[in-house]
Amino acid sequence: MSGHVVSLKTYGAVFAALMALLAITVGVAYVQLGRFNVVAALTIAVVKALIIILYFMHVRYSPRLTWIFVSAGFFWLLILLSLLSTDYISRDWLPVPAGWEDAR
Repeated sequence: MSGHVVSLKTYGAVFAALMALLAITVGVAYVQLGRFNVVAALTIAVVKALIIILYFMHVRYSPRLTWIFVSAGFFWLLILLSLLSTDYISRDWLPVPAGWEDAR
C-alpha cells in the first residue's frame, strides 16, 4: 500500500508556520486585550491544531471518510469549548473574603 509522500519543503513550511504562531501566542500573552485574551489564544490554538491535523496526521491526503470523522471530532471539540466559554462567562464571581487578602 503506497501513501502520499509529503515533501520536506512542505514540512519546513508547516514548521515555520507553527513557530510563527507560537511567537504570536507569546506576544498576545503580553498584550492586554481584556476579555479578548482568551479568544485570541483559543483562536491561535485552533489554527495550530488544524495545521497539525492536516499535515502531521496526513488528513489532507486521506480519503473523504477520514475527513468526515476528523471533522466530526473537531466539531465536537468546538462544541465543548463553546459550552466551557458559556459557563465561564455566565458565572457569578464572588469577591475574595475579608481575611484572605493577606494570604496572597
